[in-house]
This record gives sequence, structure tokens and C-alpha cells, in this order.
Amino acid sequence: MESDYYSRLNQYRTMWVLVFFDLPTETKLERKSAARFRKDLLDDGFTMFQFSIYLRFCPSRENADVHSKRIKRVLPKQGKVGIMQITDKQFGMMEIFYAQKEIPKDTPGQQLELF
Repeated sequence: MESDYYSRLNQYRTMWVLVFFDLPTETKLERKSAARFRKDLLDDGFTMFQFSIYLRFCPSRENADVHSKRIKRVLPKQGKVGIMQITDKQFGMMEIFYAQKEIPKDTPGQQLELF
């Protein structure tokens, strides 16, 4: 029973950082800037969810803040970028569809935290 309590509590402690963006790509320089931004996100451990949406799991709010700050340091000069932090519990409530078919939710394994 106690581990169930901590499991539920952990869902509110662990975070996801989502990055949404709409960047101009009309000129060669703009395309290069957009590609650089995507590469920076991948280098920081983000995964592409959709072409202009990247996400990253973080074990704590503090860790999510670190990654949000890193994104702010590499923002492109033009375009629109949004950064959102949500709890693992909120992320787990997302419904995902592919071609009108719901994709079953993955049940992640237990994560061990070392201090």
C-alpha cells in the first residue's frame, strides 16, 4: 500500500517539458536556424513528438527548469516558441490517435532515483 502511495506521489513530482514552435523557413538562413534549433533540442535529450513539437521527461521540477533554461539560451532570432511543463500524471492523461485509431498507452517501468 505504501509503494502505491509513493507511486502516485511520484506522478506529480516527475515532469515533462514540451516545446512547441513555428519557425520561418523561407530563406536558406531561416531553414538553417530552424534545423539548428531542432538539433539543439535533440542534443538536450528531447524527442520529436510531431515535426514542431518536442518533449522530454524530467525526474523533478528542478530538472525541468534546467532544461527550460537551456532552451531559452538557444532560441532562434525569429519565430514563435512555447515551453510548457506538465506533471507525469497530466501527460499520462493525453489521448493519442493515429489515423483515427487510439494508440494504447505505454506503461513505463519503475524508475530508480539515486541521491
